[in-house]
Amino acid sequence: MDSLNSLIDGFGTALTPMNLLWAAIGVLLGTAIGVLPGIGPAMAVALLLPVTYGLDPTGAFIMFAGIYYGAMFGGSTTSILLNTPGESAAVVAAIEGNPMAKGGRGAQALAAAAIGHFAGGMIGTILLVVLAPTVASLAIGIGAPDYFAIMVLAFIAVTSVLGASRIRGIASLLIGLTIGLVGLDQMTGQQRLTFGSLQLADGVDVVIVAVGLFAIGEALWVAAHLRRSTGKPIPVGRPWLGRADLKRTWKPWLRGPVIGFPFGAIPAGGAEIPTFLSYVTEKRLSKHREQFGKGAIEGVAGPEAAASASAAGTLVSMLTLGLPTTAVAAVMLAAFQQYGIQPGPLLFEREPELVWGLIASLFVGMVLLLALNLPLAPVWAKLLRIPRPYLYAGILFFAAVGAYAVGGESLDLVILLIIGLIGFGMRRYGLPVLPAVIGVILGPAAEQQLRRALQISDGSVSGLVNTPFSVTVYAIVVLIVAWPLIGRLIVRLRRGGKTAEGSRTVGGG
Repeated sequence: MDSLNSLIDGFGTALTPMNLLWAAIGVLLGTAIGVLPGIGPAMAVALLLPVTYGLDPTGAFIMFAGIYYGAMFGGSTTSILLNTPGESAAVVAAIEGNPMAKGGRGAQALAAAAIGHFAGGMIGTILLVVLAPTVASLAIGIGAPDYFAIMVLAFIAVTSVLGASRIRGIASLLIGLTIGLVGLDQMTGQQRLTFGSLQLADGVDVVIVAVGLFAIGEALWVAAHLRRSTGKPIPVGRPWLGRADLKRTWKPWLRGPVIGFPFGAIPAGGAEIPTFLSYVTEKRLSKHREQFGKGAIEGVAGPEAAASASAAGTLVSMLTLGLPTTAVAAVMLAAFQQYGIQPGPLLFEREPELVWGLIASLFVGMVLLLALNLPLAPVWAKLLRIPRPYLYAGILFFAAVGAYAVGGESLDLVILLIIGLIGFGMRRYGLPVLPAVIGVILGPAAEQQLRRALQISDGSVSGLVNTPFSVTVYAIVVLIVAWPLIGRLIVRLRRGGKTAEGSRTVGGG
């Protein structure tokens, strides 16, 4: 009941004329940037983060929420129209959405994606309202050993789930942890990796890291592989769904959030796994399996709803624990830190107007997203006519302006370029970018919690595992690390059993 009253107060904040305007601008900007090829939600949010600096915190985060959801829908649009996913979570949308577009049903695919985002976002945000205060109240009792264990889980999970191999994931994480070490040691005051520069004493700003790894790294990568011919946009008509389409999509719209929300809420869950699981589920349950791979609308509706609900799920762990489970959440956490606000268990008590205004704005943003994007689908298709050289030149310009706006120092531009080159190298050798961003965000916090836990236990390592919660988390970590080995062992045992059974059968014959 308290959550409901707080949400009503939040709507009072979100529905003021100025905050409604910021939400509408956020949705429009997020979709416009996210709809461009190769630009996912993380890059769009990182590019537009400096735009929110001049606003008050509540207005800034309401606009930020609009950018978040708008960019997610924009990434799906490029997947459907040009078979160019803006992010890994939008890959599944291309599997069925692009064949639909090539078959002249791009409008229906875009409509199914838009309504799927609306349904998934609404259901996910309702779950956020119900669960977030409970998680926050439980998190108040979490101590330094527990927080460190959670962060270790986030590190292990993000390096295990993403990328072509664990080694590459760990390498990316180490890059992020190294960047996070730059600056003054918070406890001893000693300089680390500053190379004698006083401007680096405060460390490298997370916004610069995010923009460098995502925007600059991606722009350099595309420039290195740029083809002279640009993809032609696929024309789309009026986005509408017939009765047969609605009959096939309403169940996937409801099933998707059930799969997506839990994966978004767990550390390093993200939207990649639930979108694939949703796709597999819809393929198994569909009465039109023969259409999968050729343009089955269920394969667009379910995964898009799962992705949107997963986005709401990421806000649970981000707001209540201060743990970003996706790259977008990491950039959002950086935005909180820019305003001197630390997400965590006490956020709901210290900043109730901001938090509940933000959550209420998610509902408002969903409605605005649906109202804007259904009629504007043909407009987004025309945006794709921008030649890629001009597109990525614009990205480099806005990234440089945004990085300079953070601190007003020319050194920030040099750091931005260096980190951009690191991002380019990571793409060249197949290293996922997200573990590096997570390392920069959580590395200093993990170090601080580790030192606190060791101080409490007088330097004894046992102080890291002296609570039931931390022991449980470390058990999950061990399971994640050992699971591939366990899987191989089970396969070998089954093969050995079958071989022995075959030998006895032959011998008996």
